[in-house]
Amino acid sequence: MNALVPLLVTLPLLGAAVALIAGRHRRTQVVVSIVTLTLVCAIAAVLLYAVDVGNQPIAVSVGGWPIPFGIVLYVDRLAALLVVVSSIVLLAVLLFSVGQGAADGDDETPVSIFHPSYLILSAGIFNAFIAGDLFNLYVGFEILLVASYVLITLGGTESRIRTGVVYIVVSLVSSVLFLAAIAMIYGALGTVNMVQLSQRIGELPQETQLVLHLMLLLAFSIKAAVFPLSFWLPDSYPTAPAPVTAVFAGLLTKVGVYAIIRTETQLFLYNDVNTVLLIAALLTMIVGVLGAVAQAELKRILSFTLVSHIGYMIFGLAIATPDAIGATIYYMVHHIVVQTTLFLAVGLVERRAGSTSILRVKGLMRAAPVIAVLYFIPAVNLGGLPPFSGFIGKFALFDAAVEVGTPLMMVLIVAGIVTSLLTLYALMRAWNLSFWREEDDSAETEARIEYLGAAPAAGIQTERRVIPRIMTAATAGMVAATVALTVFAGPLYDVCARIGAALLEPITLVQVEEDVQP
Repeated sequence: MNALVPLLVTLPLLGAAVALIAGRHRRTQVVVSIVTLTLVCAIAAVLLYAVDVGNQPIAVSVGGWPIPFGIVLYVDRLAALLVVVSSIVLLAVLLFSVGQGAADGDDETPVSIFHPSYLILSAGIFNAFIAGDLFNLYVGFEILLVASYVLITLGGTESRIRTGVVYIVVSLVSSVLFLAAIAMIYGALGTVNMVQLSQRIGELPQETQLVLHLMLLLAFSIKAAVFPLSFWLPDSYPTAPAPVTAVFAGLLTKVGVYAIIRTETQLFLYNDVNTVLLIAALLTMIVGVLGAVAQAELKRILSFTLVSHIGYMIFGLAIATPDAIGATIYYMVHHIVVQTTLFLAVGLVERRAGSTSILRVKGLMRAAPVIAVLYFIPAVNLGGLPPFSGFIGKFALFDAAVEVGTPLMMVLIVAGIVTSLLTLYALMRAWNLSFWREEDDSAETEARIEYLGAAPAAGIQTERRVIPRIMTAATAGMVAATVALTVFAGPLYDVCARIGAALLEPITLVQVEEDVQP
């Protein structure tokens, strides 16, 4: 079983190399990318079953180097679950992009560049999830950074280059902070292996622990788009091609959240900054959703809701109980799938209507009823209507907060409910204007939404394009996945609950790491 772990990273990297060599053969690149991600998904599913049933993580020391000098790849329930979910999302978005590429050629996603970059991005995501030491986690982030910069600037338009520059500068600032923190940690403790750090971090004075803790938290919060470090996201994601925006929104910020989870539960479990996290969660939820309400362009609405819902995950993490951590993991999985699905649905809207502005798009319920359904289901799910997974995750978070019962927890619960209602309002307003509103609606209706005309990208207009069946099928498959999160909420939530309990017991992780040493 140990031999399967390195394949989670090496397969996408090998696939990227093959795709790059086959740059002039589009069909070969497509086959290589699909087969690679399918194999990774199958391997991750096997590993998830093994670590869950065996109740023991798997750790592999790569290259035969002894700890702490070697690279340790570490797969527990959390890492395996996130790799499974990520590979499914990456595969669905890949199929969506294949349809877009077949219809548009190289205008939006140049295939010779897209497939190698996409597989390298996948390798970075998987490497970050299974990294057993801080430096390898840093390497995963840097792989992500390089590949994501290529993807976010595909097409070379002025807006994409401009937002790409902002994205790369912000990401580099985060990387510098992370690398500086790694250097300080190694200088203080002589290792960057996360399990060894969990043993030794308590030897440091509390003030030193706090400095290291806050440096890591700051670096990861930039990547996770936690307020006020989320300023870069709403302008960066909407300009990219639809498949790129979907995978960025679904996965990249979650890698930052994952790093925060590891930091808070494994490294600094007894160095408490939960009050700071609760305040950050409160501001992230409220500011993000208020930004969404003020937007008139669908991608920007979703980008701001993305920021606001990161707040729920930080909220659950700051509660710091096994139930809350389990609820956070469940909500994280829910958000990866639902947010990606919504961006894919908006990609279909853009092609069908020639715009993503809710001031310009009209009458899609009659013109494109399938797209209407594909947007509506994940929208109400993200808004938290029962019985969908969004409601289940939020209810579990609120229930865990009630058990703690502090005044600040009560404030966060109220803020979470308000954020959920405003999310539903923003998404259903977009639904009403884009799908229900007819071309011949009265001037009174137009006057009521005139205030949105000053919002960024309110007048955006592109050309209408044909929608290949594979794009609709990929989106429908993701919608089915969002429904499955509700139908199979019981078994999935049980796994997440076991993850929450295990993350607060770092001593069990230490034994596995020690057994890996040659």
